Amino acid sequence: MNRELHYLDLLELAELLHKREITSVAATEAQLERIAQLDRGLASYVLVCADEALDSASAADAEIASGKYRGPLHGVPLGVKDLFFTKGIRTSGGMPIHSDFRPNEDATAIARLRAHGAVILGKLQMTEGAYSDHHPSVTPPKNPWNPTYWTGISSSGPAAATAAGMCYGSLASDTGGSIRWPCAATGLTGFKPTWGRVSRFGIFDLAPSLDHVGTMARSVGDASVLLDAIAGHDPKDMSTLPDPVPDYCATGEIRGLRIGIDSRWNTEDVDQSVSQVLRTAAHVFVELGAIQVEVTVPDVAQSIVDWSTMCAVEAALSHEETYPARRDQYGPVLASILERGHAIAAIEFQHCVRRRMELRAEFTDLFRHVDVLLTPAQAFAPLSLETIQTLGEQPELILKLQRFTAPFDMTGDPTITLPGGFNEVGLPIAIQLVASHLGEPRLIRAAGAFQGATNWHRRHPSPDIWSAPKAVERAVS
Repeated sequence: MNRELHYLDLLELAELLHKREITSVAATEAQLERIAQLDRGLASYVLVCADEALDSASAADAEIASGKYRGPLHGVPLGVKDLFFTKGIRTSGGMPIHSDFRPNEDATAIARLRAHGAVILGKLQMTEGAYSDHHPSVTPPKNPWNPTYWTGISSSGPAAATAAGMCYGSLASDTGGSIRWPCAATGLTGFKPTWGRVSRFGIFDLAPSLDHVGTMARSVGDASVLLDAIAGHDPKDMSTLPDPVPDYCATGEIRGLRIGIDSRWNTEDVDQSVSQVLRTAAHVFVELGAIQVEVTVPDVAQSIVDWSTMCAVEAALSHEETYPARRDQYGPVLASILERGHAIAAIEFQHCVRRRMELRAEFTDLFRHVDVLLTPAQAFAPLSLETIQTLGEQPELILKLQRFTAPFDMTGDPTITLPGGFNEVGLPIAIQLVASHLGEPRLIRAAGAFQGATNWHRRHPSPDIWSAPKAVERAVS
């Protein structure tokens, strides 16, 4: 084996499992050992379900040996954001107020992973209620590239664990950037599919019309095979799309694919290091046969402000059973957005709804002229924790942070985020590809071609260098 087991792609491990060159039990034990060693410092897992994971791995080995192979997730150890309900296993959504909650059924996405034979290693840490900060009682996950830098909002645990080789992929969610920021900060590939493409049944809602369920992995192929398993209509979530799910594992050349680039948007008030990564990526796509098309992206400034208003109102509704009745159990950041949600007038909210419809129409028109849009994932290289701690005092920085992410939660368009380079201090810088509704196959083709021609996704951090002691809780099965 040319590379370390824990940093194999999910699909590479799947092939070894299918050929029975390694057992799921051995792979799972190796992952549990790595978690015990490294998560003392990374703090990415809320709960490690060791006994259940080993039981699932043993069952997978028996099925594979008997010829009952369920596909590329069979026997593969994965992690899931603590947003997803897991039957009989504590699920808190990053909220101490739900620390004793044990769901009586799995979220649909979890049930579909299990149906494909996946092994669930445990629940991954997240911000309180999937909003913008961890509860004060929670130790935030560390960035495995450098612990003094930000790991991203909300899906911080899935990013840290996947980047550090403590799972082969993870389920996550994105309401304003919570898949894309963590992937950008940790050098991962993240899929935010079309809104409604994946069921939200059995998750803690933040803002349902903005919440997207997606995947994180170390390559496009891995992120796609995870999406392939969980996508599709779900009668338990009537907002899921009825359209048939294509083969997300299919690849192909991109000759003739129209890549839209707004040169002004991609460079104005954008760090030089990020702009350079975008230019290099555009050159790679053209060398692969894509056609670069200059476009003008709709003005998204108002949509970012509207996102905040809509998120506040929807979050207030999502928490109406416990807020403000149990206000003292909430952290200050989540409480502040809920307070704002209660204070917003109906007519102000409806103005946001109307502008959101107009924004969707404008992007629909843009995608008549291009197949994929190339943008930054964020306007700067990874931010230091010192800078992040001042966000509350820098409203302009918050708007800049959401500039390339929140608009596509408002439109519901699918995006894929992938590493496109590194800055001068060795931290990853991401690019983002966006397509029209249900344009995931085009994103997969473009991103797959890019990763076939580059090796940024093959670089991994060395978190064991600085890992420090911290106990990891293990679930009792």
